[in-house]
Amino acid sequence: MAETVSPSTPALLASLDPLLREWLPRQRWFAGKGAPVIGFSAVAETELLPSDGRLGLHHLLVRVHQPPAPAEVGDCYQLLIGAREALPPRLAPALIGHVTRGPLAGHTVYDALYDPRPAEVLLEALRTGARIGGLRFERDPGREIRDGLVARLLTAEQSNSSVVYGDAFILKLLRRVVPGVNPDLEIPLALAREGCARVPAPTAWLRAELGGEPYVLAVLQPFVRGATDGWELALRELAKGEDFTAEARALGRATAEVHTALARTLPTVTLGQSQLEPQVAGMTARLAAAVQAVPALRPYEDGLRSAYTALADLAGEGRTWTAQRIHGDLHLGQCLRAPSGQWSLIDFEGEPARPLAERRMPQPPVRDIAGMLRSFDYAAHSVTPAVPGWARLCRAAYCSGYAEFAGVDPRTDPVLLRAYETDKAVYEVVYEARHRPDWLPVPLSAVHRLATPDPT
Repeated sequence: MAETVSPSTPALLASLDPLLREWLPRQRWFAGKGAPVIGFSAVAETELLPSDGRLGLHHLLVRVHQPPAPAEVGDCYQLLIGAREALPPRLAPALIGHVTRGPLAGHTVYDALYDPRPAEVLLEALRTGARIGGLRFERDPGREIRDGLVARLLTAEQSNSSVVYGDAFILKLLRRVVPGVNPDLEIPLALAREGCARVPAPTAWLRAELGGEPYVLAVLQPFVRGATDGWELALRELAKGEDFTAEARALGRATAEVHTALARTLPTVTLGQSQLEPQVAGMTARLAAAVQAVPALRPYEDGLRSAYTALADLAGEGRTWTAQRIHGDLHLGQCLRAPSGQWSLIDFEGEPARPLAERRMPQPPVRDIAGMLRSFDYAAHSVTPAVPGWARLCRAAYCSGYAEFAGVDPRTDPVLLRAYETDKAVYEVVYEARHRPDWLPVPLSAVHRLATPDPT
């Protein structure tokens, strides 16, 4: 990809370099933890507010270089850098550092999304359809964006950052960006055209064209006022000992509505033996790597592999399946329940660590379903004392709700469901072993169940 920079960018980035080396690895959305940052290269820089006033605002796309990747390779991150002569106490959590040289010498720089004024500059640019440098602020002309909405940053984000504007809109700013068609904009736009109300329709979005390649940088959608995400709601009901099966059934129906709408509006493909072989090979390879990384998996290796060989055997007998565009990373935290009881699905970016082309590939809908079933299991293990049978009842209700709309119960294809749930549980084992060892018993309990040919 060609690097597109303004004349001041090399000096600006050079002056920020020592500050960013310290600040970036501490951010929750930074994916390169565990390896040192050895340098930066500029992809693009756009001045949104000049730094000769009280407040400067710079939009940066920066490539971060870390070993063992080659020097010319590195993840590209989107940064919104604010510059003030002095930082008020309310912005202390946003501090990046004090600049001693270069274009911003004498200024204190910080993550500008914490500051309502810079965040409101973004909304105004989206509202007016501005073009600033290489940035293209675009909007759906049929949807109104009021001016004067006060911005506030949501602090619970993980892989991206979100700003709420007056409880009317939410802007998701992608942090690690890659060229190409991003499903986080592509799929909600497609569902809006299809009239699917289960996904908030994009109101506006920020894009850039760099080196002849498109980048999606941010998406603005309606904010669901008073909504609770499915994870928080499930834990709340668990803590009270309340039944969650009605919500699980409604969530299953919502998932089926989204899958059905996606199958109508975007291409589907048929998976036979030749198409399924690479998927099974990938599952098998991930299992082998996981066993090497987590010895606790070793006693279950043969049983888990049988989930994949059983699927390959079915395909060898001539069985086929339909693949389509799906959510790609579905779990309780990706679902919102409005005060009306309506469930919505959000965050269609897929698993950010996977290549974009892979995230946009048609997949069997059961991959989403398996992710949600695993999420019920995680919720059940998150409260003490445990509620016996809670996850099993929720899993059954979710599948029943899905069948009510889709006309097909995922449990009627147990071989396919077991293979995808096994693949998810194996991934979870590796993740927990590396990042949250105390949680390792949760996926290991699923591994114990899934290693048998007929898991219940």
